[in-house]
Amino acid sequence: MASALTQKGTASESIPAPVLTETRLTAARLTEEVGGNRSEARVLNQDYQDLHQRTHDVEWRTAAATRAKSSVATMLGELADLGFAWRDIARLLGVSVPAVQKWRKGERASGESRQKLANLLAACDLIAGHYMVDEIASWFEMPITMSAPLTPIDFYARERADLVFEYASGHTDPESLLSQFEPDWREHYRSEFEVFEAGDGNRSIRMKG
Repeated sequence: MASALTQKGTASESIPAPVLTETRLTAARLTEEVGGNRSEARVLNQDYQDLHQRTHDVEWRTAAATRAKSSVATMLGELADLGFAWRDIARLLGVSVPAVQKWRKGERASGESRQKLANLLAACDLIAGHYMVDEIASWFEMPITMSAPLTPIDFYARERADLVFEYASGHTDPESLLSQFEPDWREHYRSEFEVFEAGDGNRSIRMKG
């Protein structure tokens, strides 16, 4: 009895040559078209990222101008109500803790310091409003990744509010943001220790093997 292969021929023999040729051409056209679309999407993504950052910056400046109408004492009180420690407020503003304490007692702050306070409050407004961040003070203190001790406070204090907003938006991988902030962060913060779960179920630290 002849085998099925003998009776029907090989798989390639069962498909007419013109069909095979058309299939290859169709696949080639699809590959080229999809590749072109990927390139366009990459350009569009960059364009929209730039546009989003520009519109965000305009909204931030506008909100800060409104916030700046409040007194320094009022703005400090609002930041404290949000949960910010005085030391963190001082660092975010780029001033000393004694300076913040003097403002709390009613001493005059410079126009630049008043603007910085307004900027910080406006940033908190935008992050909470657009990205639904609750308890924003503790969010600012939270490490961007467990691989390094860098936080949104570090970004903002280094005048990289753009990275703070991008991190809050969730549009960019956190480690990519760290690389923009500090290119050698992996080497800088590499640790000889690791966290593991001990036999009793508690987390502990040990030297990496």
